[in-house]
Amino acid sequence: MELSLEGKWALVCGASQGIGASAATSLAELGASVILLSRNQEKLEKLQKTLKNPERHKVLSFDLSNYQELSKFLSENLKPEETPVVIVNNAGGPPAGPLLEVSPEAFQTALSSHVCAAQALIQYAIPRMKELKFGRVINVISTSVKAPIANLGLSNTVRGAMANWSKSLANEVGPFGVTVNNVLPGYTETPRLENLVKKASEKQNISESQVMEMWKSTIPLRRFADPKETGDVIAFLASPAAGYINGINVPVDGGRTASL
Repeated sequence: MELSLEGKWALVCGASQGIGASAATSLAELGASVILLSRNQEKLEKLQKTLKNPERHKVLSFDLSNYQELSKFLSENLKPEETPVVIVNNAGGPPAGPLLEVSPEAFQTALSSHVCAAQALIQYAIPRMKELKFGRVINVISTSVKAPIANLGLSNTVRGAMANWSKSLANEVGPFGVTVNNVLPGYTETPRLENLVKKASEKQNISESQVMEMWKSTIPLRRFADPKETGDVIAFLASPAAGYINGINVPVDGGRTASL
């Protein structure tokens, strides 16, 4: 099975922690040169030192909500041959809360970091992908695209937009040897999950451990995911072995999602 990404550049958004950091680690293990991108320069530099062949990789600090400057920023900081042919769109999840409490401005902010930034990235990278007849776009979104999650109204909306952007893009870029797929994480041991557990604990007036046990009971595997398990799925979808997988949603949720 051909898994090697030797000689290929990958860009991972939100690489400073959680699933993004794990995806970067897994991609590096397959031989990719990884561009680590997030707002936290210090965390990125720390992660770079842990990657396989650390000297191969690059650290770039940037706020994805400033999508209008993203292409220019990458052009100024990357050589043409460093243009990524693997893009992992992994922006931080929007704040939790009921949909009726979300301001219109919050939608604009969330869409900027997710859909607009992803659009800027593919327009920047697609000429290189066409040249090499190889490209992978992998979007880390949510199982909410199959079944909306209570109290995550803004996230449900934005993740749904990303899913439809992805499917539309997959149909357009497939003829160039470029695939576009979505990874749908379930409950994963990340800082975001810790925050959601804390808020649920406060809202329901129960302990955080009770919240976690309650959530685990909804998962057939009865545990939360290790971020590396999701990172490995992302790396597989980026590999040559996944060349005929295109335009799909891949739940990594231990079987929690009720729908197929």
